[in-house]
Amino acid sequence: MGEVETGKTTAIVAYITIVGCLIALTMNLEPKNAFARFHIRQAFGIHILFHALAIILTYTEIVYLAFPIYILYFALWNFGFLQALNGKTKPLPFLGAYFQKWFTFIS
Repeated sequence: MGEVETGKTTAIVAYITIVGCLIALTMNLEPKNAFARFHIRQAFGIHILFHALAIILTYTEIVYLAFPIYILYFALWNFGFLQALNGKTKPLPFLGAYFQKWFTFIS
């Protein structure tokens, strides 16, 4: 089996909420899989971005931006999830390359 096939389950689990991302982190401890690591970083970035924006919107009381934030979250999540399902490692638009740089502690 190739690296994509062995890491696909872990990569998919990473996109299932932030808890799934933490579970995927532990699943990828041994043996380490580069495909899974790529998608864990992407999913972690999506989840952290969404939660950070939700907290900011809560405290600033900018209610009218809630719906666009959910649309953005769903679009990014959908893109990443489909990439994991198809066995590809294309980064998310705009932020994917940054997520790979920022979350290097995920190995």
